[in-house]
Amino acid sequence: MKLPAFILPKPNMLKTVYIETYGCQMNMADSEVVASILNKNGFKLCKDINDADIILINTCSIRENAEKKVWGRLKSISHLKKKKNGLIIGLIGCMAERLKEKVIEADHLIDIVAGPDTYRELPSMISDASGGHRSVNVLLSLEETYGDIMPVRTDPGGVSAFISIMRGCNNMCAYCVVPYVRGAERSRDPESILREASKLFEAGYKEVTLLGQNVNSYFWDSGNKKVNFAQLLERTALIDPLLRVRFSTSHPKDLSDDLLHTMAGYENICRHIHLPAQSGSNRILQLMNRGYTRESYMERIKAIRSILPECAVSTDMITGFCTETDADHEESLALMEWAEFDFSYMFRYSERPGTKAARKLKDDVPEEVKKKRLDEIIALQNKLSARSKRKDIGRIFEVLIEGFSKRSDNYLSGRTSQNKVAVFPVKDKKAGEYASVRIEICTSATLLGTIV
Repeated sequence: MKLPAFILPKPNMLKTVYIETYGCQMNMADSEVVASILNKNGFKLCKDINDADIILINTCSIRENAEKKVWGRLKSISHLKKKKNGLIIGLIGCMAERLKEKVIEADHLIDIVAGPDTYRELPSMISDASGGHRSVNVLLSLEETYGDIMPVRTDPGGVSAFISIMRGCNNMCAYCVVPYVRGAERSRDPESILREASKLFEAGYKEVTLLGQNVNSYFWDSGNKKVNFAQLLERTALIDPLLRVRFSTSHPKDLSDDLLHTMAGYENICRHIHLPAQSGSNRILQLMNRGYTRESYMERIKAIRSILPECAVSTDMITGFCTETDADHEESLALMEWAEFDFSYMFRYSERPGTKAARKLKDDVPEEVKKKRLDEIIALQNKLSARSKRKDIGRIFEVLIEGFSKRSDNYLSGRTSQNKVAVFPVKDKKAGEYASVRIEICTSATLLGTIV
């Protein structure tokens, strides 16, 4: 879609843009879409916030702490507004969608508020703001996927890239704001996804991650052509055997055997599934409106272990959800121990305004109890992660090299198909290449080995 010529920046308009991203992989992918839209309309991207005429903060509302970080960041850059006359600051993404006009009413620092479905309008919103008019657009769309936009990669010449294959969510989990800030679920044209993946591979990228709030429910129906997620994943893998393919996130209620068998059929589809459990208690899962039981979740883990025995499984766990008892907490710990998750993202429950939990349930678990339970979950996962890594000692893995180790340029770092970080001495290899690495020792977070 070509944007109207009248919104192109004039020579005297502010044109240099700095984009800062908070939150999940989908926000990172969105920032690359924003960069593309602005780039095509004559705006120049910069890497130093001090050089910017326009600062865009791409935000996340999933958890209260994510929003606190954004407010803190806005406060820390407020001096730039005084330092540079006419500087425009915009809040975009989920937090902008959730708070809408309240953001501008509460903080005169902000000139633009743009929701996740309004990024095409940013050039005209910047034009309005440069004329002294604050601009707010948070309309949600039933159709917008940005499928026709080729993102500008924030890491040109990189190894891995994200591809958004769908937007929004229909699951309505009681604790989650995503359906409210990103709208209803809609899938992107598979041909545009495959074109993007092919161009990335041609540009030197060796790994793509297909992103969606629930990738398992991806479904494209153009009337004469229907494509589900397993089919899309297969077609992406067929682009080239040297292109690794990952995906995130899977919903337990929609993880099919068909998808698992597709993964088993292609070595370049990575052996890692992120499968959020959130709780091990059926009572809490029902209150969360997760759509599955503890038993059905365990069946999905069994299917993964049977069809993809080399597959790593990670999860999300929320502790301290409304009415959670010690018994509920113990069931979560027991599920983690049984599943032997390779790694986890673990959080204390924080009530999000507007969600079903906020409207219907009482956030009645004391903060000190939440903290204690989270500490126990983290301690258990550290034990499980260390156990998982120890099982890899002596084995040889194909590692996609991402670059030098954070600690030393004498070591390279990359990931196995199972999404485990491996570090090893430099030996005639560089970023973007594959290396066969024998694992010799490990920590709870990292595999250490040598190239063979």
